[in-house]
Amino acid sequence: MRHETRVRLIAGLVMLAALASSALLNPTITASVGRHDLSFTDTAEEGDPPQVALGVAMGAFRGLFVNVLWIRANTLKEEGKFHEAIELSRAITKLQPRFPQVWVFHAWNMAYNISVTTQTPEERYQWVMAGIRLLRDEGLKANPKDMLIHKELGWIYLHKIAGYTDDANQYYKRKVAEEWTIIMGEPPRPEPDQRSRDAVIELFATQWIQPIVDAAESMSGLRERNPEAADLARAYERSVGEPVGFEFLRRYTFHTILRRDRAGIGRSPFGARGQAFSKLLDDPQYDQKAWDDLLSHVRKRVLVDERGMEPVRMLRLTRDYGPIDWRLPTAHSLYWGARGVEVGRMVVDEYNSESVDFVNGYRILMQSIQELWRYGDLYFNFIDWVETGSCVYQPMPNPYFVEAYGDVMAEAHDAVGIFGSERRAVRAFSAGYENFIAQAVLFFYRRGEMERAEHWYKVGREFPSQNAGMTWRVERWAVTLDEFARNEVFGEDRTDSPYIVVNQMTASLQGAFMQGLLGNNQELYEGQIEFARLAHQIYVKKQLRDVVADSGVNRMGYVDPDFRVVAGTIFAATVSVLGPREAELMYYRAPENLRKFAYDPIVDRYGPLFAAQGDEGVAVDLQGRTFEEVFPEPEGMDEHRAMMERKFAERKARENQGLRQK
Repeated sequence: MRHETRVRLIAGLVMLAALASSALLNPTITASVGRHDLSFTDTAEEGDPPQVALGVAMGAFRGLFVNVLWIRANTLKEEGKFHEAIELSRAITKLQPRFPQVWVFHAWNMAYNISVTTQTPEERYQWVMAGIRLLRDEGLKANPKDMLIHKELGWIYLHKIAGYTDDANQYYKRKVAEEWTIIMGEPPRPEPDQRSRDAVIELFATQWIQPIVDAAESMSGLRERNPEAADLARAYERSVGEPVGFEFLRRYTFHTILRRDRAGIGRSPFGARGQAFSKLLDDPQYDQKAWDDLLSHVRKRVLVDERGMEPVRMLRLTRDYGPIDWRLPTAHSLYWGARGVEVGRMVVDEYNSESVDFVNGYRILMQSIQELWRYGDLYFNFIDWVETGSCVYQPMPNPYFVEAYGDVMAEAHDAVGIFGSERRAVRAFSAGYENFIAQAVLFFYRRGEMERAEHWYKVGREFPSQNAGMTWRVERWAVTLDEFARNEVFGEDRTDSPYIVVNQMTASLQGAFMQGLLGNNQELYEGQIEFARLAHQIYVKKQLRDVVADSGVNRMGYVDPDFRVVAGTIFAATVSVLGPREAELMYYRAPENLRKFAYDPIVDRYGPLFAAQGDEGVAVDLQGRTFEEVFPEPEGMDEHRAMMERKFAERKARENQGLRQK
């Protein structure tokens, strides 16, 4: 057989084998495309980048064209040409919407690279939110079960907003708190008999989330349930001139908090629409049930339609992990991290059962729980922020999340395959849990809750998945509780860690107020206050001085540099969760400087109780005492309020100036 004939024969056989293989594989490939929704854009729309039309025209060669675009986009990013890279990545997401890495690349450029090139916190925040919206509103719609996009969305909330590496992070945190106060309203306040973990979780679940879950899905459904609520919606649209939606929630939140706030008495709302809404609030035709049903319906629609979130999942996460305050960015990193691992586990197969995406998803989830423990109890002045752009924003430890970490760690070890195997010498999840438990022990110890401190100290020494057999671990836990507490704070100079110092300072202040003032133990009060003052000095010296000197921005400002503000804010938050009798005792025994911080919150919290007991226009309590007799206004309140407004204005100007200098 001649050489040419042999070549032709071999080529023909190869072609026939390829055709046969194609026929055999085509059904499997087609099924995979359908199962994973791997479709491509086949038309170019007006406004699309020109690369989209070119890619569509290339037909079967589109994949090669997209590879060229992807290489070019990476090159542009490395060269610092972020806007050009975004334009190319937008074209890639149009051509291959099922390519998760491009969505992540696109969002990262906006939230991290472009945001830091702007000059004001407002501009930075817009770019950070643009990255979040891209992943949440577009990327997840195209890839609803992709763990990478979920992980990246949670990471932006956890690292960029809740963290402190960005100079504008303090602005980000307040903007998130503002947005979610509007969407969800303020969280419920536990009464004195609702302080157990189960009781607080039930309160948040039933009073905050459940009404939204149970709300009508549509306006027609709302009319069937409560015709008066549907009429209220129509009256709002007619009198205010806009559909019920986010702006409706914003107006309701602002007006109701302003009216409740003592400073809002007698003030006129801003603008014609604000005045029209105020009149609608006062219209006796619509009772509170109509307002509540309409609010729950609108909150549900905003959550589902505009924020891509599921109220049922929010309810379940609250019951599973703790009383989540949705005004915190870590609440949203927890939501998206948890959703990622849940939907990811629904599509587990032999190829991804040990995917690193599971590991990273659980890391986001556990770090979010850790941050909710560290800073999950928030004191936020919504009205001051909206009106002045500055306010008290004081996150504090929330001990209700301590138990959740261990539950998630056990689940993670089962889900991540070899990454959580007992055969590994060191399991990272267990190491993180051990440090978490150590912080909890310190917190309860410093707050004077010795029984709880002993319980978690025992857990830290004995939990099943510990990295046992290490000398340093034996030495760490083979001491008394008192020695452990001293070593953890001062033994290795852990004061370099901001959250440990803040944790200890907050616990000391809460102990001073609860065991010292309320327990009428002046010696304990003074000792705890002095320890908190020392911790604050260390924090300011080590964590604020160098950062502010370098940039003019207090990006690590988990606490105010002024100890008076820190102590006063935590005192106000502590008083606000007590019953009236306990609040009266604590307020009476507190020094005048603390009372000034607590007076306005006390008016908001307890004023209505007196009004409800009033007779003939005089507001009294059950003993016939007026509010001012129980909670006398401290001298110099006007000067105190002016001082706080001045501090906020100076801080805002300083932070803006620091960002411009960078």
